[in-house]
Amino acid sequence: FAVSSHYDSAIFNYFDGDNGSAFRAAVECPKSLRYGENPHQQGAFFGDFEAMFDQIHGKEISYNNLLDINAAVDLIDEFDEVTFAILKHNNACGLASRPVLVDAWKDALAGDPVSAFGGVLITNAVIDKATAEEVNKIFFEIIIAPDYDVDALEILGQKKNRIILVRKEGVQLPKKQYRSVLNGVLVQDRDLKTETPEDLKQVTDKAATAQEIEDMLFANKIVKNSKSNAIVLAKNKQLCASGVGQTSRVDALKHAIEKAKGFGFDLQGAVMASDAFFPFPDCVEIAGNEGITAVIQPGGSVKDELSFQYCNEHGIAMVTTGFRHFKH
Repeated sequence: FAVSSHYDSAIFNYFDGDNGSAFRAAVECPKSLRYGENPHQQGAFFGDFEAMFDQIHGKEISYNNLLDINAAVDLIDEFDEVTFAILKHNNACGLASRPVLVDAWKDALAGDPVSAFGGVLITNAVIDKATAEEVNKIFFEIIIAPDYDVDALEILGQKKNRIILVRKEGVQLPKKQYRSVLNGVLVQDRDLKTETPEDLKQVTDKAATAQEIEDMLFANKIVKNSKSNAIVLAKNKQLCASGVGQTSRVDALKHAIEKAKGFGFDLQGAVMASDAFFPFPDCVEIAGNEGITAVIQPGGSVKDELSFQYCNEHGIAMVTTGFRHFKH
């Protein structure tokens, strides 16, 4: 019955326009993994990894690698500009968009060079020799790109176990997401909403500048793909710091500020993004005291006006989007 019910869901997804991926995953033999999240847990992958990636170097991919690769793909797909991201435990610890790839890498690494150790790297641009030389200076588990120059591959392939992936073009991720809970399965639509300038509603007397709007949309893409509760601080299309997976939004913000200061960022003129609304003005007050000048958040709290009022009294610009991005 468990197997047949899975087939029913898979067939529905196939006819519901989900590219047949769930159906293929259901009928194919699973790929055995070295273990699950921890060595004492068995693990397997049902799916067609080779349809999305060519692995051209490195050791066998693990359960945790697959989770991080999934998070990396979700994140990088938010960006059209040349972007480099570093992820650790499914969260971005460094990310920057720059015209030149090597600059995007250097600024992404500056966001948290400590957490980058052993991380997963992803970019939406072809990796050249100059970038490969810089990337090769740190230890990391996986690198993902649409392609690599030959001399870049020679550099990156120097480490035997380093996983090098080429992401294939045109392969869409399923529109449905599944998660096992209790004695059943949760199914939901993927969060495909990425905010644009047209989604932003100015709720304060002070309007955000063009640069602040650009940075807020940049930060919002990152916070959308970070574990809740999440706060992201950004400036000039660079992730300064984030607080993720916290039990309170205040803790998330305090953690982000501490990290940003620890790595030498000047938060004067930075922006703040939140994955959900502020029930109290405490986060806005803390952020304002650090020099943050613009805030993007979903809005929707019965006490929204408290945050709006604080911003008006202290010269902070705030916009709401109307879209919450919880990620549990």
